[in-house]
Amino acid sequence: MRTRLLPLLIVLLAGVLLALGFPLALSQAQAEQQRVVVDRIDDTARFASLAQFVTATSAPDERRATLQHELDRYHDLYGIRAGVFYRDGRTMAASPAGWRIPGEDKAAGPEGRPDGARAFAEALAGRRSHDPPQVWPWQSDGRIAVASPVIRDGDVAAVVLTDSPTGPMRSRTLRGWLAIAVGEAAAMLLALGAALRLTGWVLKPVRTLDRAAHEIATGKLTSRVVASVGPPELRRLAHSFNEMAGNLESVLEQQRAFVADASHQLRNPLSALLLRIELLALELPEGNEEMASVRAEGKRLARVLDDLLDLALAEHAGSAHVQLTDVAEVAAERVAAWRPTAEHSGVELRLEGQTAATGWADPVALSSGLDAVVDNAVKFTPEGGTVTVTVRAEGDSVTVETADGGPGLTDEELERVGDRFWRSGRHQNVSGSGLGLSITRALLAGGGAGLSFAHHEPRGLRVLITVPRNAPDAA
Repeated sequence: MRTRLLPLLIVLLAGVLLALGFPLALSQAQAEQQRVVVDRIDDTARFASLAQFVTATSAPDERRATLQHELDRYHDLYGIRAGVFYRDGRTMAASPAGWRIPGEDKAAGPEGRPDGARAFAEALAGRRSHDPPQVWPWQSDGRIAVASPVIRDGDVAAVVLTDSPTGPMRSRTLRGWLAIAVGEAAAMLLALGAALRLTGWVLKPVRTLDRAAHEIATGKLTSRVVASVGPPELRRLAHSFNEMAGNLESVLEQQRAFVADASHQLRNPLSALLLRIELLALELPEGNEEMASVRAEGKRLARVLDDLLDLALAEHAGSAHVQLTDVAEVAAERVAAWRPTAEHSGVELRLEGQTAATGWADPVALSSGLDAVVDNAVKFTPEGGTVTVTVRAEGDSVTVETADGGPGLTDEELERVGDRFWRSGRHQNVSGSGLGLSITRALLAGGGAGLSFAHHEPRGLRVLITVPRNAPDAA
């Protein structure tokens, strides 16, 4: 979720920074040019005051010489071309010598003339240049033309025109833009760090909830969430989750307690009933079929109650005593213990695979699970068949596979095997309660092991007990 949320925040932050950066860069360029324009307006106003009393008909005098001298010094010092021109375009004084109004074309309208001619036309109308076209840093040939009218007797007698290079101004604008870019980059890095912290703060309760939900789903019903960080909505969600988990644990605990108590309480009446059945059988002729059927059903009910009690105890056991165990050694012990029973049934029980394979498991739960699996395999394998127990270490787990030569299960039956009280309709004549594999699964799950089923070729069923080879998480 973080990888999906971060790009969205970064795009939004980048959009905000760009939306602020572009207007800032534009305003800086405009402010830089406006400063140059204001400076040129002041210069043209000073030259206009010098040219105010120079007439077109007067001979070269001290005023005109002074004006020319000032224009020459101005050009030499700043490199700015400047000139004073009569209304008809004739030159009163200009520097450098021979400089004329740039691109003067009286036939063209103001918008079709170059900047110098347009500024000259505005000054002839009695207006100072105040808003020349913007010059951008990438316009190497851009220049700024500023003109001011020379007013005498209330009329425009001449025009002062300056034509300034923009290299220094463009350099200052670029440096300003570079500072803005550096600031934007720094702000983006800060925003990225803030986004990382924000997403971490928002998603931390979500990750904690996900981990707790996974633990509860795997059987750790005591898992809870510490709702101390994150937005208030997620903290309330964490409190609700803890309440739900507590109610679920309480309900399951009550269910298990009921099964255990009911199984325990029914044992005494059932034992008394079986005793009375035995006493009644003494009064009946030997070999009475109805009495034999009652005895068999009574014993079956006793086994069901015992298995229910074992299942409740297995689910209530909580955390198993997991330790480093030689799985192959445990398998060899259980195969040796069940071999006499298998031989009595005419079934060959074999042990194959590795002779040493360690994994992390509860030895008692693993032994009980193997007992139930081997018991089922021997029970459903016909006389003359073979049951093979194979131990192998693969990757991060050790697998104990028990393959029998019985009738096996269909695909539909394979999906239900291990459910409580479930038995195949083809196996109803075989003794059992349908709880053995459920008890095995509960015992193995407490130690982190797994139980799965698969078809065995050409016939039969494969039961796989998987034990992890890595130590369980201490948390």
